[in-house]
Amino acid sequence: MSNSSSITQFLLLAFADTRELQLLHFWLFLGIYLAALLGNSLIITAVTCDHRLHTPMYFFLLNLSVLDLGSISTTVPKAMANSLWDTKGIPYSGCAAQLFLFVFLMSAELYLLTIMAYDRYVAICKPLHYRTLLGSRACVHMAAAAWASGFLHAVLNTANTFSMPLCQGNAVDQFFCEIPQILKLSCSDTYLREVGLLVVSVFVNFGCFVFIVVSYVKIFRAVLRIPSQQGRHKAFSTCLPHLAVVSLFVSTGIFSHLKPPSIYSPSLDLVVAVLYSVVPPAVNPVIYSMRNQELKDALWKLIS
Repeated sequence: MSNSSSITQFLLLAFADTRELQLLHFWLFLGIYLAALLGNSLIITAVTCDHRLHTPMYFFLLNLSVLDLGSISTTVPKAMANSLWDTKGIPYSGCAAQLFLFVFLMSAELYLLTIMAYDRYVAICKPLHYRTLLGSRACVHMAAAAWASGFLHAVLNTANTFSMPLCQGNAVDQFFCEIPQILKLSCSDTYLREVGLLVVSVFVNFGCFVFIVVSYVKIFRAVLRIPSQQGRHKAFSTCLPHLAVVSLFVSTGIFSHLKPPSIYSPSLDLVVAVLYSVVPPAVNPVIYSMRNQELKDALWKLIS
């Protein structure tokens, strides 16, 4: 029986067994990764360089792009390297670092999406108080709180997860290191300790989700009361992209971690993990720029 002190590396789940499919996976992930790098880098550059985008909404969008770049860079390059070189191993320290960074960035992203919902709520439901409630100092403090909360969440979960003895080998049933898969390797008598911390995390995350839903219920009620069609269209154009990003992020994450055991399969877990960890950073820039004329103008000016 092995324990965590004797494990020097973990074995990650491969996407395919045949060499052709491994190379196909490598090129597919390379395309997605480059698209995410390009899209998020363009948004960061546009928001930084265009003074018209120096507003709370775009400040939070810049932070979201930075988080997306970090999260996809935490998981995808290692998966690409494993497929290219036909390997599965990741060092123990590398697995701990990957798990910490992934939890940190994903948690901070959820908190930031919650703040962005509050930003849209104040902008549409309380426009006269917008500058007061979302001044530059308040925006910096809220963004810093999202990053700091994500960091604290990651420190607690990573320290707790890797302080437990591992008795079930070193094969991780996922293409990157994440808490539920590491928990499957732990000894049964220490399992409940991390589960308790995860339950607290779920309640906090569920609270964020409820806040977002309530905010958008109030937003839609306020938008529908706007008399002009042009005003309603402008309000929806700033809200719908954020709502689409939140829906993709939350729905795939909830399904991944709360799906019933009866439908468990490694292939399904892989697909769902890709949907919540790889797809959002790549499509978020597209979602935000599709219906936002200001951002499209800034991006076009930057490219040309």
